[in-house]
Amino acid sequence: MSFLNPAGPVIDLGVNIDHVATLRNARGTAYPDPIRAALLAEQAGADCITLHLREDRRHIKDADVVNLAPQLLTRMNLEAAVTQEMIDFACRIKPADVCLVPEKRTEITTEGGLDVVRFHAEVSKAVKQLQDEGIRVSLFIDADEAQIAAAADVGAPVIELHTGAYADAEGAAQQEELERIKRGVRWGVQHGLKVNAGHGLHYTNVQAIAAIPDIAELNIGHAIVGHAVFVGWENAVREMKAIMVATRLGAR
Repeated sequence: MSFLNPAGPVIDLGVNIDHVATLRNARGTAYPDPIRAALLAEQAGADCITLHLREDRRHIKDADVVNLAPQLLTRMNLEAAVTQEMIDFACRIKPADVCLVPEKRTEITTEGGLDVVRFHAEVSKAVKQLQDEGIRVSLFIDADEAQIAAAADVGAPVIELHTGAYADAEGAAQQEELERIKRGVRWGVQHGLKVNAGHGLHYTNVQAIAAIPDIAELNIGHAIVGHAVFVGWENAVREMKAIMVATRLGAR
């Protein structure tokens, strides 16, 4: 047993490798290689590898997903929009998890949660197709009771609560967002869902989220990539995992 991998479940870290691919694509080179980043992240304590194949392929490319899938020792969490192209692609690759997310071509990063209430029929169809292929489905949603109930209604066993508003807020506003996330976690558990969280989390704001007992997994990317510039990739992953585990163990 190690501190990063204690006996029994504590809290999982999904390392998002999207922005390793962003760096690669900025110069049109073959490096830095997001696949190598994924494999090194596993060695450094990541519990899964998260990557978002966007419709405009701005960072992760189809070949990245195809080439990475057979090499992972943990599991792949593929983020994808609710489009037939993306659902069909995921069904060919068969990652362990697919997280359905909203997507706008003009946004820099995902700006909010998937509106499952509004797009109930489309999401339900996508969930069924993915589950028929043995893929576990997660829905990236806001900590809103109606959205969480809709997620359960379409049959998704997992939700990932959007923490972006919490990450962007300060002071009393951040505390209000934290309380909203805590309520969302409670609603998710009441609906029998596994509850994950992510977006905008970094080394000095992740603690309050990691301390919430019923959150099973945090997905973090940009902060780890940014910190790696100064401390190295594996150290950046280890530090984030250590913070999360220490916080969770201290909160028990």
